[in-house]
Amino acid sequence: MTAVDATAVARWRYDGIYAFYDWDQDEDDLAELLDPSEWGRRYFAVDRDASLAGFLVVKLEDGVAEIGLGLRPDLTGRGLGAELVATGLRFAEHLGAEGCTLAVAAFNRRAITVYERAGFVEVERYRHRTNGGIHDFVRMRR
Repeated sequence: MTAVDATAVARWRYDGIYAFYDWDQDEDDLAELLDPSEWGRRYFAVDRDASLAGFLVVKLEDGVAEIGLGLRPDLTGRGLGAELVATGLRFAEHLGAEGCTLAVAAFNRRAITVYERAGFVEVERYRHRTNGGIHDFVRMRR
């Protein structure tokens, strides 16, 4: 992740209900994305065909990687989610992860289906304060 990558990701805008994932929806998340000390430590750019296609967020603790990921808005809904998840899993393994968890907004059935196909299972449902409100989330583990 570079300053150019982080700035580009921060400007991404998703359609409809997926606007929930626009970075300006949560000031703390945006500040973390734009913090250079996080680039290459927790935040990583994912390129495809020589251009920025997505990002990974990886936090490794006690052999378990908590991952977050996102595709560039114009690439969503085109069957590329599985490729991004596989990339994230390989990268987490490279960092020494023995297992992975992730959290996803409960309304995001599209992402949940991709995660299930990658071998993730739901382990918890919870409410979380973010993006100006309290929202339902699903924690998944693989």
